[in-house]
Amino acid sequence: MNYSKMKRTNILNYNDAVAYLLDMPRFTSKNTIEDTRRFLARMNNPEKNLHIIHVAGTNGKGSVCSYIRFILEEAGYSVSVFTSPHLVDIRERFVTGGEPVSEEDFFRAFMQIYNMLDWEALSRDEGYHPTFFEYLFFMAMLIFSDAETDFCILETGLGGRLDATNSVTKKDLSVITRIGLDHTQYLGDTVEKIAAEKAGIMMRGVPVVYTDSSPAASEVFERRLSELGIKGYSVSKKDYAFLNFRNKSIDFSLHTRYYGYVGLNIATIAHYQMENAALAVRAVEVLDEGRTVSKEAIVRGTARAFWQGRMEEVLPEIYVDGAHNEDGIRAFLDTVGHDGILNGRSLIFGAVADKDIRHMIESIVQSGLFDKIAVVRLKTGRTADMNMLAGIFKECGFAGCIPYESADKALGGLIDGRRSGERIYIAGSLYLVGEIKEFLIND
Repeated sequence: MNYSKMKRTNILNYNDAVAYLLDMPRFTSKNTIEDTRRFLARMNNPEKNLHIIHVAGTNGKGSVCSYIRFILEEAGYSVSVFTSPHLVDIRERFVTGGEPVSEEDFFRAFMQIYNMLDWEALSRDEGYHPTFFEYLFFMAMLIFSDAETDFCILETGLGGRLDATNSVTKKDLSVITRIGLDHTQYLGDTVEKIAAEKAGIMMRGVPVVYTDSSPAASEVFERRLSELGIKGYSVSKKDYAFLNFRNKSIDFSLHTRYYGYVGLNIATIAHYQMENAALAVRAVEVLDEGRTVSKEAIVRGTARAFWQGRMEEVLPEIYVDGAHNEDGIRAFLDTVGHDGILNGRSLIFGAVADKDIRHMIESIVQSGLFDKIAVVRLKTGRTADMNMLAGIFKECGFAGCIPYESADKALGGLIDGRRSGERIYIAGSLYLVGEIKEFLIND
């Protein structure tokens, strides 16, 4: 699709709508946040009746959204959630009542936006056409407004300050997860610059909950809180403590504002999810102030919560993890290092070319956790070449890296050569996770 001189075409059904969306650019500098706000106003600001929890950050956003959702649902509330990216089905991005939006509702929302576009102006290379993410965000606002759920959780796509989701006119709570170096070409090349972009979701009169994991980032957040005259509530490692593993889940204790110390169990082997669950609990506490969400709802909600693609066991002793940047890889390796596996580990690694691949690979090699490593070419046009990845692994000291043309071939190869008790991990890109999950669904 070319944005210049666009012509209206016949979109007849759900599949046509999906094809139209997937043909659109993911990233563009064509539109501004003001454009998004104006179009949202043309839609009569469907978000005005929603109680919005806005979530930004580098890593952990989707998981935090999931923990918040499940806790609120256990407390009896209905919740809508807009997240990205999807792994297999684009409808994963829109969840209401615990289910992805139906194809019928998806198509209806798509056409509402489509029919609002100024096609005459667009045919002259003028006027406004949403980007891929903007279009989906507008659809979410229509779908969630119609659903009339009690709460709406919005995950930012990229950054915060200029993200389409930040065009909403009202929020109930802002949440910022762990900050790291990612998308530096768009957000800045330092933690401070990236934190400033994430802090852009803060709104006067709206409380903020944030992860206190980086002094540099926290200083940026505190300064912005002071400028806006709003309250901030932080979560750091001193607020929670690991207790033990139990049947591929984690027991940990959390110091809460209203319930004292609470023992929680999360259904994951990922150490980093303790931080995300703790942040979600704090968010619910600040939102609810202990009025309607009980300690029991928090315990049940965190235990039920699940976010696919994050240290998810997709087959016995085969785990996928959406670690797709340097900070994510560090968290992934921390979990792998505590897994207790004695009979060896293998890794399937794939990445997109615009990530800091060398530092990710250096961390993997230096960990010494994997006996075999396979690298793959992803289906996306943004993929890093598998032979280039193998070359970087060799330069970093791991000479036995095996290149594969596709993720499914790599998985088949490692399964065929697996020893008894060996565990296979898959990490490096959410595209890779999606390809593995799609292959397993269709296999």
